[in-house]
Amino acid sequence: MQRRVFITGGSRGIGEAIGSCYRDAGWKVESPSRQEMDLSSMESITAFLENSERADADVLINNAGINEIRAINELRLEDWQNVLMVNLTAPFMLIKHFAPRMAARGWGRIINISSCYSLVSKPGRAGYSASKTGLNGLTRAAALEFASAGVLVNAVCPGFIETDMTYINNTPEQISAICNALPIKRLGSREEVAAYVYFLGSDHNTYISGQIAVIDGGFITQ
Repeated sequence: MQRRVFITGGSRGIGEAIGSCYRDAGWKVESPSRQEMDLSSMESITAFLENSERADADVLINNAGINEIRAINELRLEDWQNVLMVNLTAPFMLIKHFAPRMAARGWGRIINISSCYSLVSKPGRAGYSASKTGLNGLTRAAALEFASAGVLVNAVCPGFIETDMTYINNTPEQISAICNALPIKRLGSREEVAAYVYFLGSDHNTYISGQIAVIDGGFITQ
């Protein structure tokens, strides 16, 4: 039987690269659009999960995320809540839906795309860092709860990767400075992240669970 992977935020960036990686390996990839399942809306998520035949998979990848860059004293409550909804509550809802189905079959993989800013931070990233740190905690808890049923749960923390978000949040001068500051002296590629996510979600991974893996060119080791 063809295995299935369900990816949020699969239309661009790291999510698109992950989807391509699985498709190339012969998997069926489901990645609903925002119109089909809006992760900022509990009602939209619930409606999709309850009514769509696509809401089942062998691998769940919570990739979609948003970032509201504002100082704490300028961050509106509604912006804070929206970041937490998309980056943390939506993954919780999807894990709550998918993991028991995986457990019933005795095999499943869940990969949460976190961020290096879940482990370090910088000014203006309060909502983003808080949500991604929470995602790491959710990863560990889910790993403990579902391991005995054959469901492995991990998080991947990309650093500075060649994505639209990186270029939107940083000027060309800042990108150059970032590369110079990284031990590897370059941005990471989407394909590098996707290859590791694929490994974690495949049969090659039989013993890694509850881990927070960092792919950042050595950024947080400094």
